[in-house]
Amino acid sequence: MPQVTLPDGSSRQFDQSISVHDVAADIGAGLAKAALAGKVNGQLVDTSFLIEQDSEVAIITAKSDEALELIRHDAAHVMAQAVQELFPGTQVTIGPAIEDGFYYDFAREEPFSPDDLATIEARMQEIVGRDLPIEREVWGREDAKRTFADIGETFKVEIIEDVIPENEEVSVYRQGDWFDVCRGPHLPSTGKLPKAFKLMKLAGAYWRGNSDNEMLQRIYGTAWRDKKELNAHLHRLEEAEKRDHRKLGRKLDLFHFSDEAPGSVFWHPKGWALFLKLIDYMRKRQEEAGYIEVNTPDVMDRSLWETSGHWFNYRENMFSTQTEDERVFALKPMNCPGSVSMFAQGLKSYRDLPLRMAEFGKVHRYEPSGALHGLMRVRHFTQDDAHVYCTEEQMEQECIDVVALIVDIYKDFGFEDIVIKLSTRPEKRIGSDEVWDKLEGALINALETMGLDYVLYPGEGAFYGPTLDSVLRDAIGRDWQCGTLQVDMNLPERFDISYVDESGGRDKRPVMLHRALFGSLERFIGILIEHYEGKFPVWLSPVQAAILTITDKQDSYVRDVEKRLKANGLRVISDLRNEKVGFKIREHTLQAVPYLLVVGDREVENGELAVRTQSGEDLGTMPIDAFATLLQERAKNLQ
Repeated sequence: MPQVTLPDGSSRQFDQSISVHDVAADIGAGLAKAALAGKVNGQLVDTSFLIEQDSEVAIITAKSDEALELIRHDAAHVMAQAVQELFPGTQVTIGPAIEDGFYYDFAREEPFSPDDLATIEARMQEIVGRDLPIEREVWGREDAKRTFADIGETFKVEIIEDVIPENEEVSVYRQGDWFDVCRGPHLPSTGKLPKAFKLMKLAGAYWRGNSDNEMLQRIYGTAWRDKKELNAHLHRLEEAEKRDHRKLGRKLDLFHFSDEAPGSVFWHPKGWALFLKLIDYMRKRQEEAGYIEVNTPDVMDRSLWETSGHWFNYRENMFSTQTEDERVFALKPMNCPGSVSMFAQGLKSYRDLPLRMAEFGKVHRYEPSGALHGLMRVRHFTQDDAHVYCTEEQMEQECIDVVALIVDIYKDFGFEDIVIKLSTRPEKRIGSDEVWDKLEGALINALETMGLDYVLYPGEGAFYGPTLDSVLRDAIGRDWQCGTLQVDMNLPERFDISYVDESGGRDKRPVMLHRALFGSLERFIGILIEHYEGKFPVWLSPVQAAILTITDKQDSYVRDVEKRLKANGLRVISDLRNEKVGFKIREHTLQAVPYLLVVGDREVENGELAVRTQSGEDLGTMPIDAFATLLQERAKNLQ
């Protein structure tokens, strides 16, 4: 006689075991029809799942947060069925739900073509229309292996042998005549799968991710609750393609990459101007917030990295070398140990704390070649790093100040929608549970004091301390993880740093806060390029104005104007080419220059500029100083 407690706190008593579907039906016919799955005591289950004891139960519908993953997992199964119906002899391997969609890996001698995707998608629509019941069965281990071996599904046999633990039952999901090994859960029938899916692309993938294994064919798809969501997603992809920072980087002449230095950026003059502008901006904000700036070496001895723990916990991501005298050095993957070494120089007192040391530090991390992605994933990058040394009593307030600074800075770049992630102690870590309790408590208290919501990610903190990450939402709704705050009492212990406390004791450990606001400057620039579609606000634009001559008669005047505007701190260029002015206007508009200043004989005679914006707005003529003031005001107001 199970008692079912619902999310609203109400409860229902039943005389016998009851399925999730029947619980939904007991609540209402509409809910039963809408039910896709259930959540019983926090565990997702099929609607056929029998509740035999007192339980907390929620009915999962298309509106539930969990619905998308279910839909995408079922889309993968329906795709696999469609492929095997259309291409007999194809083996299926694995097919999970992923962010924004799903995939399935297939073993087939003949490669799929892009035209095949349309055919498979049409068959998927047909399978949905059949409304096949999706039923869970539990098979004996040997029976399962024998059944899949008999139909030539050798990969499934390997999954049963090597992936599913001996003590775990083998569950199989059947939809019509087609079946697959799967833990589930799944929708009640194929008809419950919304026809809001689309197959996107083909790719290769090694079986079980091992390059020694067979190469499989992977089909990627996307699936959503309805056509409106699907169309919105496809539109975002189109926008993302237009905004791809790698394409815009080439178009705007900002940077390039080369096989001579994989994962490292070659900054062109305009790109470097943007880079330096970000540093200037951050340097000013940090000075206002009480930071001092330092700089530490790029290459340091192995012993330092052993003390920090990086050599044992992060070595696979480090570049190292051995000199002729057999000393081992490493390019720094992080700035933290260098900062601790700075703190250790000279005696520190409680009166010196909090000590906020900032560094625009270059770091090097070995990322696999396949993971490199333009500015977003590189091997050599610059962090706007800082380390705050404080007392335990100051720790919470320093956390509050850092988070407030992060949020305020992102607003200057047009990011208003920010999600904060709290990642707690990982399995592989240094330090005691007592220390971790203090650190995690400080971050939680800081967020609660500020009234900020956060999302908890258990076990995903750094090996030396819990982490707060800031996730930004850009102009087309994509999320980017950027700024970070880590609280650490472990590195001060490992490096044996201390300060003189109020009683005169010299062995008091400081708390160490690791903080980066942009994160990686390279990655942040990539995000900005895509967020603004290369059309930066005036204050940030590498070139704020281009001065265009109509004929060569204006060359001398334009050169003088360029000097005057540059003397006012403005980033301007002159275009003296023997080209028609309309051609010049089009070209600099495509280069996303905010202001175009046209100069003809009349402008020379009157000492003026004909001003138009990138969008084509004609601002008329104005004196040189008036334009300089206009540009300075817009830049000052971060417009």
